[in-house]
Amino acid sequence: MVQQRKNTMRLWLDVSKARYMVTCNPEKKIADLKTGAQKIEAESQLPMWSTELTALTANGAAVIQVTTVSPLIPEVSVGEIVVPEGLEALPWTNKDRDGEMRTGIAYRASALKVLETVGG
Repeated sequence: MVQQRKNTMRLWLDVSKARYMVTCNPEKKIADLKTGAQKIEAESQLPMWSTELTALTANGAAVIQVTTVSPLIPEVSVGEIVVPEGLEALPWTNKDRDGEMRTGIAYRASALKVLETVGG
């Protein structure tokens, strides 16, 4: 599914095609490196969190940083298998300080739901 929002293309991902393991505990998303201030989503005015997940498929794995918006840090930890609910990919482009174009994909989920703990 493709949706346009504020000049940004949003691609909804089918999470049933992979298992997602937490490979780094959630951390606050930083808005200002000098002060360490946490990034706040403009629309909801809630803090933003970043969690590293490894998407495991039959064809290999990929590490992604997934942003969630919530008043509290997501209650997930390393080794847990989660479902990133409402996972979407947001392609982006911008210019760095030297004027060079940069591109990438940001990942965002409405929540991370724990399914199981590996080895437990």
